[in-house]
Amino acid sequence: MSLSIFQGFTKSLAMTVISEIGDKTFFAAAILAMRHPRRQVLAGCLSSLIVMTILSAAVGMAAPNLISRTLTKHIATVLFFGFGLWSLWDAYNEDGESEELAEVEAELDADIKADGGKPKSNNKGDDDSKKKNRPFMTQFFSPIFLKAFSITFFGEWGDKSQLATIGLAAAENPLGVVLGGILGQALCQIAAVFGGKSLATQISERFIALSGGLLFIVFGIQSLLSTANS
Repeated sequence: MSLSIFQGFTKSLAMTVISEIGDKTFFAAAILAMRHPRRQVLAGCLSSLIVMTILSAAVGMAAPNLISRTLTKHIATVLFFGFGLWSLWDAYNEDGESEELAEVEAELDADIKADGGKPKSNNKGDDDSKKKNRPFMTQFFSPIFLKAFSITFFGEWGDKSQLATIGLAAAENPLGVVLGGILGQALCQIAAVFGGKSLATQISERFIALSGGLLFIVFGIQSLLSTANS
């Protein structure tokens, strides 16, 4: 593994783990795994995050081809410092309660109540008819897989970690960023799915936000020095 790939890999791995632990999608995976088969939840969440990581890295990789590499590094530097200060501000204002956990629980509870009002049928003919009338995608993937995939994908879209991945892929080796991001996402999702809600509620969000903020600041300083020397 070349130095550039290794550097992108380690940065992406560290950023992903710190950004995703205690994130909204982390809580969603933990709660879904308590209510549905763990393998389907893990497959749906992890597939979504892999797709998101590859898309984000592709955008970051294309950025230097659309604008100058110097400007790309300046933008990445600003993103890293901005996310670092944002995370430090979140850590400073953290009151110890998990608002994201409560929000995710409320959304999933509302979804379950909406589905729970439909009567179940024991008639095999009716069940076969319903399967034929299901949406196209559910003919190939289980509803639980699709639910976990969609919740995770739209929960991550435009999130701080996605934008940070784009900036990191623009400044570092995209292959290393993708590999590190996928490994980090896998570790976080496995912890969420098999650790369950108890792990989520024991996480110190202040510590995670503080660690993430400092990590982004370090990335920003390194990017700034690299830009100055280029």
